[in-house]
Amino acid sequence: MSDVRAPLPILQGERCLLRALVPEDAPALVVHANDPAVARNLFDGFPQPYTIEAATAWATHESQSGAFGWVWGIVVDGAVVGCIGLHQAGGWMRCNAEIGYWIGRAHWRRGIASDAVRQVTDWALAAVPELTRIFAPIFAWNDGSQAVVRKCGYVREGVLKQSAIKNGTVIDRVLWAAYRTEIARRDADIGAALAATAADAMERT
Repeated sequence: MSDVRAPLPILQGERCLLRALVPEDAPALVVHANDPAVARNLFDGFPQPYTIEAATAWATHESQSGAFGWVWGIVVDGAVVGCIGLHQAGGWMRCNAEIGYWIGRAHWRRGIASDAVRQVTDWALAAVPELTRIFAPIFAWNDGSQAVVRKCGYVREGVLKQSAIKNGTVIDRVLWAAYRTEIARRDADIGAALAATAADAMERT
């Protein structure tokens, strides 16, 4: 099946730049992802310890395979400090997309994750016409990540009781979402993002 997703744009925010990962990002990914405090808040399949082999595979082909939707590296001061992704559902659920993200502990509480979430949310609602809802199922104990999406205009929909397994334990998650009809268009330069998307599409043809 051909990949019909909108091409991945480069997005420039106030605190970070979002771009496709490249193999040279692998060492930086290891520095930030090889941390139990980071892995604690991510799905059970996230490798821990996070090896250079895992990082190289992710930066070289896995992140661009389409299996995880759109995936950006979060870049601060020229180096990748985390990742953010958006995965659109298929079929009759294609108006929904799940957003997920992580950044290295050294960059927590600096507004970087909020900047990244805001950029991706704004771009997605502008570039993917079918999307009407972007949601984030966050581990119930992760107050920091819930604060990130709340700052970006996401609404708390409810608690998903006993909805996931983490390290062998059944846990609750809290579901947050942003909607096309309710989230205001912010000052992000959507025109520039769409232009970058179009330019990238032309280079691929």
